[in-house]
Amino acid sequence: MSSDLIITLAILITALLLFITEKLSIDLVALLALLALGLTRVLTPQEVFSGLSDSAVITILAIFVLAHGLEVTGIADRIGAFLARSRGGEIRLTLKIMGVAAFLSLFMNNIAVASILMPGMSTVAKRANVHLPRLLMPLAFGTLLGGMATLFATTNIVANSVLRENGYVVFSVFDFARVGLPLALSGILYMTLIGRKLLPAKPSKERAEVLRQAGGDLVLMYQLGERLFRARIPHGSFLVDRRISESALRDKYGLNLVAVERDDKTILGPTPDFAFKEGDVMLLAGRLEEFRERDVEPYLEILPMREYGEEDLESASSVIVEVVLSPRSQLIGHTLKETRFRENYGMTLLAVWNAERVIRTRLSDHKLAFGDALLLQGPRDRLPILRSDPDLIVLSTEDEQVREITKKSWWSVAIFGVTVILAAMRVLPVGEVMLAGALVLVIANILTMEQAYRAIDWRIIFLVAGILPLGLAMTKTGATDLFADALTSITLPFGPMGLLLGLLVLTVVLSQAMKGAAVSAVMAPIAVQAAQQFGVDPRAVVMGVALATSMAFITPLGHPVNILIMGPSGYRFKDFFRVGLPLTVILFFLVMILLPIFWPLT
Repeated sequence: MSSDLIITLAILITALLLFITEKLSIDLVALLALLALGLTRVLTPQEVFSGLSDSAVITILAIFVLAHGLEVTGIADRIGAFLARSRGGEIRLTLKIMGVAAFLSLFMNNIAVASILMPGMSTVAKRANVHLPRLLMPLAFGTLLGGMATLFATTNIVANSVLRENGYVVFSVFDFARVGLPLALSGILYMTLIGRKLLPAKPSKERAEVLRQAGGDLVLMYQLGERLFRARIPHGSFLVDRRISESALRDKYGLNLVAVERDDKTILGPTPDFAFKEGDVMLLAGRLEEFRERDVEPYLEILPMREYGEEDLESASSVIVEVVLSPRSQLIGHTLKETRFRENYGMTLLAVWNAERVIRTRLSDHKLAFGDALLLQGPRDRLPILRSDPDLIVLSTEDEQVREITKKSWWSVAIFGVTVILAAMRVLPVGEVMLAGALVLVIANILTMEQAYRAIDWRIIFLVAGILPLGLAMTKTGATDLFADALTSITLPFGPMGLLLGLLVLTVVLSQAMKGAAVSAVMAPIAVQAAQQFGVDPRAVVMGVALATSMAFITPLGHPVNILIMGPSGYRFKDFFRVGLPLTVILFFLVMILLPIFWPLT
């Protein structure tokens, strides 16, 4: 075993462990692996940076820009608004939501599709009297199923790049549709008829009771009443004539000021420069017991409490709204204090739904994580700012004004359509065609270059650019031969179908804990080498591997869109397992049946 092979295996295993544990961000892991391959001279400088110039990276980059063109011109808003107006029973809604999500995912990034459609889900759920968690998993799974039927999914683009590097004819835009469309339709049918019944009425017993009683009321849903209490500012209190920013309510006592009652009027979400007066009655969110222990001055007089609902904390000028952090949010990993949340957004954070628990106290010190759902209160006129901020996804469209369709809107649709058609016709390489379409959007003044840069998820770009050379190093040093030999020796007695089965099982297992692009970059070279040793068509087995990377249904870790819905839904890991395992098994066997028909192994 050569030293280069040992180094490559060490780097590969380390990278896989870091991908799975997510101790470091996935793009950073990919770049560190890239750097390690270069510093150890496993790859030449040209090979180290070959990923940055790979057509797969250019294609993914262009897709982000083209999809953003549909967003800024209002086309995506119209689709989301159309879905928000949906009515009917749960079966009809599930079918419609999954159909729209799968269709959009044929041409757009899965996360972008989920971000467009999620705000409408809250409105749909309220109108149809269906609990929101019953709709969010179908939405997420719909985006994954749609990505299986087109080249534009990141995992499929990476697999295509591996074929190109090994000298094989690459797949065209709709080659995946032969097997992917039947898979997508089967997945939608399963979720509509069977999977929907396996969804929890609510994700946990605790949340079940809360949602049953809440009836869509966000204040009750977040159990905020358990942390609300009323207090009067007595004579001689330290707070008299002091502004909120000088009160130490948040920093010293961990309290959030929700409202102030003065002269028979209620002031909701008062600003930091609001000055208290003697006799003001405050509605505070926090732990009353902790406050009593620390309140050694004539600070506040605790009053009897009454029940509060969403309507009590809203008015014509103030609103309660639920948001989630977007995948590219700069707030992730930071506390509210560090991000100056209230100053930047003009909204007060009342509670956080973090995975399976509600956090309602010491919010300023809570480190925000991807998938967190935030309950906010503030001026209604700040909603447009929230909706336009790329760091947040607002889970409501009821007050939103849908942008008008203009000539630019139709031009963006036309440019997108022509680009996809030209890419499908193979007149020119897909990467060049997609990049040309993205540039035409800028030239036509539909997007500015600044908007184009912001539209790109650079973490995905650097992940792919960093992980592709790792696959090259595996091939160059013989690591793929090593894995392929082991795989073929196990599956040889079972023939080509045994090889396909082994590759699919390994890929599906890895896809439950790792991002699909990384799995595709590692497994596709092994599939090519194993196919060559077995004497079967490498394109067929690479197609199988690419499809298997999209079967990230069993855990929420395999794809960011699953994590995105965990906050507002309150899903647990076991919910994904219960619903996603049967779906994965069905799709797995369908691939075993359909792939050899449309892509013969020999």
